[in-house]
Amino acid sequence: MKRTMMSLIGVAAALGAVTGVAAVTAPGGGAQEAPRGSSLLPVQRSALLCPAPTSSEVGQTDYTAFAPKGAAAGAAGKKGTAALLPAGTVKDAGGGTDNGKGKGKKSTGKNGKGADSAAGQAVAPRDTKPVVPLQEAGKPVTTSTDSPDAPALVGAADGALAPGWTVQQTTSVAAGSGRGLLGLSCTTPDTTFWFPGVSTATDRQDYVHLTNPDPTPAVVDLQLRGKDGSLGGSAGEDITVPPHTTVPVLLSTLTTTPTTNASLQVVAREGRIGAAVQATDGKLGSDWLPAAADPSPSVVLPGIPKDATSVRLVALAPGESDADLKVQLATPTGLITPAGLESLHLKSGMTTAVDLKDVTKGEAGSLVLTPSDGGSKAPVAAALRVTRGKGAKQEMAFIPATRPVEQRATAADNRDKGSTLSLVAPEKGKDAKVKVTASAGSGGGTPVTKTYTVKGGTSLDVAPPTPQGLKGTYALTVEPAAGSGPVHAARMLSRPQGGVPAFTVQTLPDDRGTVLVPTAGQDLSVLTK
Repeated sequence: MKRTMMSLIGVAAALGAVTGVAAVTAPGGGAQEAPRGSSLLPVQRSALLCPAPTSSEVGQTDYTAFAPKGAAAGAAGKKGTAALLPAGTVKDAGGGTDNGKGKGKKSTGKNGKGADSAAGQAVAPRDTKPVVPLQEAGKPVTTSTDSPDAPALVGAADGALAPGWTVQQTTSVAAGSGRGLLGLSCTTPDTTFWFPGVSTATDRQDYVHLTNPDPTPAVVDLQLRGKDGSLGGSAGEDITVPPHTTVPVLLSTLTTTPTTNASLQVVAREGRIGAAVQATDGKLGSDWLPAAADPSPSVVLPGIPKDATSVRLVALAPGESDADLKVQLATPTGLITPAGLESLHLKSGMTTAVDLKDVTKGEAGSLVLTPSDGGSKAPVAAALRVTRGKGAKQEMAFIPATRPVEQRATAADNRDKGSTLSLVAPEKGKDAKVKVTASAGSGGGTPVTKTYTVKGGTSLDVAPPTPQGLKGTYALTVEPAAGSGPVHAARMLSRPQGGVPAFTVQTLPDDRGTVLVPTAGQDLSVLTK
């Protein structure tokens, strides 16, 4: 597996400082104050990518776009634009574009290895009309499609609409192996992604969707790791993703070893991409598995539903050192240790899975993993597979580890019923005070704001506020108060389908709507040095 060049990281950091498209966080994960001689300013441009939603003939996908109002957005200057455009698709890339209809076939990449980049087989989108274009901040825009060949979407926002621009993609599939509710906050492009919780077992079909937002090709490597380390084979190397195009890759074609619990690393060696995994289980329905937060010694997985009947933790220590973790559940009354799981040992480069069963015992909670006392502080990537229901009426969703909300986070596509907001303050003794704003509705309504206090070491589940006179859908914006303790957030959507408790969970990381810009000025003294 080839690694991203350090020079690329340097270039990305420089571009972020110059153009204002990157966010700034302190090394510990908290918000960073602008040092003397610099300013913390709203980003001027942001990008999002939405994968192709479903190939089901009985599926419907709703898109909701939103940009929050506020000081950061208003300071961005010009009014701004924000819209998504259909992307092209490469067929037969490790299973083609059937997205769960068949097992697919393995093909070769540009050097005779791996999934077929097939630049010559890229199919242009049938329509180039913008999707969910925003005209103003503070009010969602929605659209829907029931097309089984709806394309992936690639878009950008600038000006006042760039900070915090969020698009939610929610798909309801009424029947078939992919039935259920699939939800995803469309992703920002990057060069590295971690997906603990993928599977290549025969009862699962997991596709990773790779989408290139740029006018130049991207070259991507995929690596799977199981309980004994790397799952052999070079089938995931040198995958070319053409410009403004998406490539779906069936993970089971990358290895000859069926593995129930695995971790996937996605690395763009050239260019940048968006990545998300669509997982379909023969018994548990389907949902999107978003990328986990960058590996860290401590991770938080917020928003386990109180009625979860099964919870599985999948974790990986991707560095050169093993990790020893303390496992705790943040409940409404405090931090507890799940019975029989006082600690967890992760071997370097190997995926570990632990069945926590009905760990919440009827109370909503969030999982907190921290280094054991005296143990290694090796970075960790983690995700949960959560199941609700019993027997043939089960549905699954995924909760990846997520970054804290430092300044603001947004969840779009909320209705008058069916949304649950989870807030967790993971550090004992550090309470979090959080302002939650329900935006105007897409069809009308007046925004409403409510403040919640989350005691340190606890998790709080609430029915979020709804706009007065709501018509349509609305967005939730979460903003910690100044001086608040760290807080992580997630939002669950619940929309039952014929007795199946269909649901999906979206974590709410900070939107990184601001960037640190150094102040430049003349210094003629450099001429004398």
